[in-house]
Order: sequence, then C-alpha cells, then structure tokens
Amino acid sequence: MQIALLHYSAPPIVGGVESVLAHQARLMAEAGHAVRIVAGRGAQTDDRIPFVSLPLADSRHITLAPLKAELDAGRVPPNFERVVDELEQQLFTALRDVEVVIAHNVCSLNKNLALTAALHRMAQKQGAARFILWHHDLAWTTPRYRSELHAGYPWNLLSTAWLGAQQVVISELRRQELAALMNLAPETIKVAPNGVDVARFFKLEPFTQTLVNKLQLLEAAPILLLPVRITTRKNIELALRVLAEMRRAAFASAKLVITGPLGPHNPANAHYFERLRNLRTELGLESAVHFLAEWQEGYLPDEVIADFYRLADAIFLPSREEGFGLPVLEAAFSRLPVFCTDIAPLRALGGERATYFAPEAEPRVVAAQVTDRLKTDLSFQAAVQARQTFTWERVYTEHIAPLLTRN
Repeated sequence: MQIALLHYSAPPIVGGVESVLAHQARLMAEAGHAVRIVAGRGAQTDDRIPFVSLPLADSRHITLAPLKAELDAGRVPPNFERVVDELEQQLFTALRDVEVVIAHNVCSLNKNLALTAALHRMAQKQGAARFILWHHDLAWTTPRYRSELHAGYPWNLLSTAWLGAQQVVISELRRQELAALMNLAPETIKVAPNGVDVARFFKLEPFTQTLVNKLQLLEAAPILLLPVRITTRKNIELALRVLAEMRRAAFASAKLVITGPLGPHNPANAHYFERLRNLRTELGLESAVHFLAEWQEGYLPDEVIADFYRLADAIFLPSREEGFGLPVLEAAFSRLPVFCTDIAPLRALGGERATYFAPEAEPRVVAAQVTDRLKTDLSFQAAVQARQTFTWERVYTEHIAPLLTRN
C-alpha cells in the first residue's frame, strides 16, 4: 500500500509528533508498505522511507508568518487563496500515487491554515486517496489558541468533520473533546495511543533484541530472571517447578530466563542440563522457560546480561549454596525485587528487602510467595501494562494496521 505521512516538520527535527511520525513510518515499512514522509522541514533518516520536501507546509515558512498574523487577528489575507492554490498543486504532485494520507495535527491546529485548506480541497475530490486525520492536539479546545480562532472559513476547517475522512486521536480525553467539538458519535473516532520503542529506550544490544523478539518476552507477566550458570548447586529445577505453579494458579503468561552457560568444570553439568530440558517438557513449559545457553555457547556479554536485568520483573535465585550472590546486588542496582533461598550469603546481601524460601521448599508455597508480592507491587503492574499495551509494535498491531486495511 502506498502511504504518505504529513506534518509541518519531520525528523531529524525534534518533537513529539515528529517522533511519532518516525515510529509509524518505520512500522509501516516493516509491514511491507511503501511509505513516504511529506513535510516542510526535515530530511530522510531511514533508507526505506523517502522524505518529500514541501517547504510551504512548514509552519515557520517565511511566506506564512505575515499570513498567520493576519489570520490570528481574524482577517483572511488577500493572498491566502493564492497560497492555498500553490500548496494544493504541490500536494497533488507529492501525493499523486498515494492510497492513504495520514495527516498529523495539520487538520486540528492553526499553525498553517493554508496547508489545512489545501488538504481539505484534495480530500473532498472524487477519487481522492483515503484520508486519516490524526489529532494529537485540538486548537479549538485549547485555551492558549482560543484568541487566534474565529468564526467561518478557514478556521472552521479545524472544527468540522471532513466528509469521508477517518478521525483518529491519541487518548480517550481527546476523543471526548473531538466528539463534542464536531458533534460526532464518540465511537466513530478511533483512539490510537502513542507507544514506546523498548529497544531504544533500554538501549538493548542487537542480540538482546533478537532474543526478546524470538522468545516473545514482552508478552510475559512476570519475567523472572535467573542469572546463573547451569550447575546442580543452582537448584534450577525448583525454579521450573515454581514457574509451572505460578502459570497454573495466577500468572498464565509468566516466563523464566536462565542466562548462564553450563558450568565449565564438571562434565556432569551436561547431564544436568539434559534433565532440566526434559523437566521443561514434562511440565509443558517449552514456550515459557528459556535457557540462553540454547541460543549461544559460552558466556553472553555483560551488556546483554544487563539488558535482561532491565527487562525483568524479578530475580529468582533458588541456589542451594553460594559464596557471595552477586545477582542480589545487581538486582538492587536494577531496582528489582529478589526471591531467593534463605542461605547466609544471600541473606547478608538481601537483608529485609528480599523474599526468602528454603532450597527444599514446596514449589506451590514458593509460587504463592512470589505471586502475593507481585500482585501488590504497583511498579510491576505498571510495567506489565506498559509493555503489553504501549510498545510501538503492539500499538501498530492493535490500532494502526486495522486503520490501514479498513475500506
């Protein structure tokens, strides 16, 4: 599908709408669409996404400053329609073969009313592309813009529903405001929230990003991290049994990540690893328990391990013995809750902050301890909601893709 995203400016210009524009264009390109960005200022920042420069679309173009001053005072300048004509011709060329035009804020703010008017002309023509009007802000409902708005054309283009256009807003508040402003049924206005680029926000290593995608970790709740080598004294089988109980009783999407390789000094560790994998199958946890040793031999870089601390919801350490217990300290630096065995080194580091259990504890009892603590942890609940609702990939799948395919 040929798609154009339109705004006053685009990356590398820094701004909230500009950032959203870039993420949406990237996701559309990754989904196989032919995407272009059309804006007054900006440049091409992605080899897959052409940038079409339309200087008159810029809210700060030198021609528009006196034009806007007159409009803000309630007067339509004599040269207004000439500028609209010029913009319409430029838009016609820039959007000639486009099937869907997504205009961000252009049809809800008075930053460049000539652009709004030119776009409105195009949207009303028979056989025009499908228009999606994406509203981040609404001039007519924002007090700071009120003195710049007046009755009649062209200001009314920002307060009336355009025939055939799909209205999209970024929040429920904006939906209620737009419905009242344009006298629309709220259900006809789509809400598509903004998102977070998890890989960029956490500065994830490329290998970490690959694993996160392949293991579908962002869909998990909770993500338990067991940052140890695979050796019998780590008591990893208890972690598997606890996870099985948690998934059965409370957290059906819980996952466990074991980061380390096999212990290097005991040949019996290979047999232990095989027993753990068999137990994983026996418990039906093939998609929930992930040994990173199955993805890469040897030690993972420290940067990748640190990534998993940022992604995890809790550290789980069922060790029978430890000399020190570094993961407890790393969890403290990462502000993660710790669930660990009540052995002297771990208690010395965890103090009253960790949740303890015996190495031989019943899995069901330990699962209940973990569940009870996480269910009252507001930070955990917020993290799960964010990654299951507000990643850009989830926003695209649930909100943006359906808008593109709607007839």
